[in-house]
Amino acid sequence: MKHAKIDIYEEIVRLRNIGEPAALATIVRRIGSTPRKDSAKMLIRKDGSSLGSIGGGCVEAEVWEIAQRVMSSNRPKILEYEMTDENMEEEGLVCGGKVEVFVEPILVNSTVIILGCGHVGQSISAQMVDLGCRVTVVDDRESFASTDRFPGTERVLIRDFGESLADLKIPQDGFAFIVTRGHRHDEQALASALRLGLRYIGLIGSRRKIKIIVTNLLEQGFQIANFKNLYAPIGIDIGSESPPEIAVSVAAELIAIRKGVHRRSAKQDFIHKFLAEMS
Repeated sequence: MKHAKIDIYEEIVRLRNIGEPAALATIVRRIGSTPRKDSAKMLIRKDGSSLGSIGGGCVEAEVWEIAQRVMSSNRPKILEYEMTDENMEEEGLVCGGKVEVFVEPILVNSTVIILGCGHVGQSISAQMVDLGCRVTVVDDRESFASTDRFPGTERVLIRDFGESLADLKIPQDGFAFIVTRGHRHDEQALASALRLGLRYIGLIGSRRKIKIIVTNLLEQGFQIANFKNLYAPIGIDIGSESPPEIAVSVAAELIAIRKGVHRRSAKQDFIHKFLAEMS
C-alpha cells in the first residue's frame, strides 16, 4: 500500500499550528555540478527527523547541525559547501561544485498563558494576540475571565491560581505572565508556573513583593534552580506605569527573547543575585 507523499509546505503549516519549531534548508546557489538543483529543499523538525532532500551525504549532515542552531536562536544562516574530491569519494558521488544553502527558522506562534484577568492582563493579552501568539488567560473570577474581555484568545479559563496547569499542555518554550490581583494569588500562580519549567516566567510587582514571594516558595520546597527562567519585575525596563505601557514592555521582552537578544535589566538581576547569595 502506497503512502501519500507529504508536501513540505503542508508540513510547515502543520508544525506551525501545533507550535513545533523547525528549520527549512533551501539551495539558493550552486556552481558546477551538484546532486540537486537550485531551490531543492529539506525540512528539519525539532525531533531530528527531516522531509525532502538537498543532495544527501555530508551536505545534509552539516545542514542538520546548523538547523539545530537555527532553531535555538531563531536566526537564519547560510552554509557554503564545496564538493571536494575527498568528500565526493566518501559519498560515492560523481559530481563536483559548490552549493550555498539558506537555513531559516520556521517561526511558530508562541504559546502564552496569562494568569490574571485584570486591566494589565487584558492589555498584555491584546498585545500577544496582535503578535500572533496562542493565548490562554486564567482567573478565578467569572466576571473577569470572559471571552468578551479577551477577544482573539484560544482559551479563557475560570480556575484557582493554585490549581495545576499541567493539563493545559503549555509547551516548555512557552511564556507565562503572572499579573494577578494580589500577593497571595501571585504566589500561587508563580508556584503553578514554576512546576511547568517554562522558557519564560514573568512576575509583576515591586522588589519587596518579589523577594517575599520567592523566599516563601523556597521555604515550601522549591529549589533555586527552579527560578532560573524567572523575569521579575516583568517586561523590559522602559519606565512603564499604565497597563498599556506595561503590556508594550512585556511584548518587547517576548520579542527580544524569541530573537535571542534579550538581556535582563538591573531590576530583574536583583532577584537572581539574591538567589545566588543563598546558594
